[in-house]
Amino acid sequence: MVDRSAEPWYPIAAYLYVLHLDGPALAWEYLRRNPDYRREWLRHHRRSDAAHAWGLHLLEDPARDARDAHPVWFPDHDSVLQLYPDVDPPPGAVVFAFWRIPGHKCLLHDGKRLLLLARWPGSCLRLALAPGLADGMAYVHVLRASASVGTLQRLLTAWLEQRAATGSAAPSVLARSRPTPAALLELHTLQALDATLAGASLRETGAGLFGVDTVAESWYADGGLRSRVRRLVRRGRTLMHGGYRRLAQLE
Repeated sequence: MVDRSAEPWYPIAAYLYVLHLDGPALAWEYLRRNPDYRREWLRHHRRSDAAHAWGLHLLEDPARDARDAHPVWFPDHDSVLQLYPDVDPPPGAVVFAFWRIPGHKCLLHDGKRLLLLARWPGSCLRLALAPGLADGMAYVHVLRASASVGTLQRLLTAWLEQRAATGSAAPSVLARSRPTPAALLELHTLQALDATLAGASLRETGAGLFGVDTVAESWYADGGLRSRVRRLVRRGRTLMHGGYRRLAQLE
């Protein structure tokens, strides 16, 4: 077995950020690994019409992972919170204050509206700002009617965290519960996908994910570990070749 320990996909620490990604960010992680998409970016990265086939408003640089990329999905994911001016605000209404939103902020225009992405440890807000909304104006926030109760709860939690920050810097350290099985599945899937794209065998992939000693003890023809790695690789390829659309709610 080739020693793969020096390759970028091998250390699991490189994938820990995946544990805190939501659906749209995970969708980007799979899409950006697609070889056809990477070639599309090299050929047409300045053309918006080429992006629609991939479910994007604009092509995004696949060299950027979900911590730095700003993909704009078409249509919007349910987690996008739309802000509009309040035409009849009550006394003391909360006003829009751009600089009081915590975390790292990115503004971009998709050709129709201004979008704001704000990230801080453990949280992410995607805001669509209506024309006419200005700093200091009272506002209302709108969520698509198709959004699930779980999406609404997550958004309201993030929004309350944003409001509670009251202009102070977002915390650099945040206590969090143990990763969920679903989050660990995405981490292992992406790591296994990267391993196979780099030419690693199933056994080498298993050693990177679960340790050389574990593979030496549990790797045999019909063993559970080998089947588990095979399923992770298959799942990663499926998500990379179109399955990401489900994560981004494009279908």
